[in-house]
Amino acid sequence: MKSGVPKGENCLVDMDSKAGDLFSAEPADAAGSGGVMGSLPPWLSALPHRLWLPKGLSPSVAKEWFDRRRASIRPWAGFVDHRKFTKPRNFGELCQRVVRNFDTYNSNYTFIFLGLIIYCIISSPMLLIALAVFVGAFYIIHLKSLESKLVIFGKEVTGPHQLGLAGAVSFPVFWLAGAGAAVFWVLGATMFVIGSHAAFRELEGGSEMEELFMEPV
Repeated sequence: MKSGVPKGENCLVDMDSKAGDLFSAEPADAAGSGGVMGSLPPWLSALPHRLWLPKGLSPSVAKEWFDRRRASIRPWAGFVDHRKFTKPRNFGELCQRVVRNFDTYNSNYTFIFLGLIIYCIISSPMLLIALAVFVGAFYIIHLKSLESKLVIFGKEVTGPHQLGLAGAVSFPVFWLAGAGAAVFWVLGATMFVIGSHAAFRELEGGSEMEELFMEPV
C-alpha cells in the first residue's frame, strides 16, 4: 500500500520549497503595495483611498486658503507694538481705524480667531469628545453614501445634508459639553480682542494717514 506522504530527502526538499513559496510571496506583495502597507490587512490598506471629503471640504482647498492667509499676515512685532496704540480723538476717527485696520490686519485677526477656537476646544475635554462624535458620524454617513445612495423620507442625502445629519446625531453630546456657552465665549473674546486692537491701533502711515482720511471732501 503506497502512501502519498514524501519520505526522506524528498520530504525535506518538499518542505523547503513550500517554505520558500510562503516567504517569497510576502516581499513581492509588500513591494507591490508600498512597503509597510503591504503587511497591513486589506481593509486597513484600502482605508487611505477611501478617506476623502467633498470638493468644498478637500484638504487641498483648505491648505490653499491657509497658505494664502499666512502669506498676507502683517508682522506680529508691528501688530502688537504698544507705541502704535493711541486713543481715537473722536468717533469718526474710531470708525476709520476699525474699517482700515480690519482691512490691513484681516489675516492676523483670522489667526487670532482660530487660536481662540483651538484654546476653547483644548480647554474643554467634552468638546473634544463632541467633535470626535461629529467627525465620526459624518465619516460613517459619507462612507455609507459611497457604497449606496442614502435615502431618508424619500430624498437622497447629499453632502450638505450629510453634515446636517451628523450634526443632529452629535447634537446631544454638544449640548452636554456646553457648546453654546463655548461659542458665545469665543465670539465675545474675539470681538473684545480684535475690536480693541482695531480701535486703538493707529493706521499704517501714522497720524498723517489718519488726517488724510479725516479731511472733509
